[in-house]
Amino acid sequence: MTVNRLKMAGERTRLPPWFRTRLPTGDLQRAFNETKATVDDNMLNTVCQEARCPNIHECWAAKDATFMVAGQECTRGCRFCAVGTIKTPPPLDTEEPANLASAVSSMGLKHAVITVVNRDDLPDSGAAHYKACLQAVREKSSEVTLELLCSDLAGDKDALAMLLQDLQLEVFAHNVECVPRLDKTVRDARATFANSLMILREAKRLRPDILTKSSLMVGLGETDEEVSEVLVMLREAGVDLVTIGQYLAPSDKHHSVMRFPEPEMFDKWADEAIELGFLGCASGPLVRSSYRAGRLYQQAAARLIIETE
Repeated sequence: MTVNRLKMAGERTRLPPWFRTRLPTGDLQRAFNETKATVDDNMLNTVCQEARCPNIHECWAAKDATFMVAGQECTRGCRFCAVGTIKTPPPLDTEEPANLASAVSSMGLKHAVITVVNRDDLPDSGAAHYKACLQAVREKSSEVTLELLCSDLAGDKDALAMLLQDLQLEVFAHNVECVPRLDKTVRDARATFANSLMILREAKRLRPDILTKSSLMVGLGETDEEVSEVLVMLREAGVDLVTIGQYLAPSDKHHSVMRFPEPEMFDKWADEAIELGFLGCASGPLVRSSYRAGRLYQQAAARLIIETE
C-alpha cells in the first residue's frame, strides 16, 4: 500500500507518522557532540550534514559517520540532491587525505564510509584524489573496514581501474538513485541508470574480492513493480548489497515527493532482495545509502563465510 502526498503549489509535504525519530540524550548526546566536534575541528565535509540525513543523530551518537571528499559542491545538478552545484569547483584540498585519516583515527571508527562529489572538471573525475583519501585512512587506521561511495567517474573505465588497483577496500558502492524511467526527470543529464550499472558491473569484474553496493530511492514517481525490476537488474550486475529508502525533498526547488510507500512495502522489497541472492539489504522509510553501513557489511561478510564453509 502507498500513502499519496502529492504536493500542491505552496503546500508543504506532510510526512506520515512512521517518520518520527528520537533525539539522543545523556551519553548518546555527548557521543553525538564529540563526533560533531571532530568533524568541525578537521574541517571535514560529511554527507550526513550536506544531505540533511534524518538519521544523523542516531549514527553520530553511535560514532558512525559518512565523510564526503573532493569539495562541498558537485559539478552536477541532480534534482533530488541537497549538495550544491558548481560548474568550476575550487582546486582539490591536498591536506584532505591527512585530515580525513586523522578524523577517522580519533573517532575510533570500525567502518568508515567515504563518499564523493562528482568532479567532471578533472581529467580522471577525481579518482586519484579519492584513492589518496582511502589510502591515507588505511595507513593510519589499519583495522578499519572501508567503504567507498563513488561517483560514476563519467563512465571512464580506465579511471575506475586505476582507482581500484591494489586498493585495500571492503565495499565499492555506487548509487543508481532511481528507476531507469525517471533518469531524465530526477538525475543530471550526464548520469544514467545504464552508466551506473556499467560502473558497478565493471568494479565487480576488476575486483571480485570487493563487495559491491547500490542504493535506490522511492517516492519519486516509480511503481512498486519497477522497484522489483531494479533489484533484478542490480543482482544480475553482480551487486552484493542494496539499500532502499524514502526520498524526501530537501527544498521546494527540488523534485517533489510523489508518494510514501508504507513500511510493509519496504519489508517486501527486502525479502525480494534476499531471495534474489543479495548478501544484505537495508530497506525502510528512513534508510539512506550509508545507513548502518558497518552492520550491513558485517552481516554480508558473515554470510559469505557461512556459504564458503
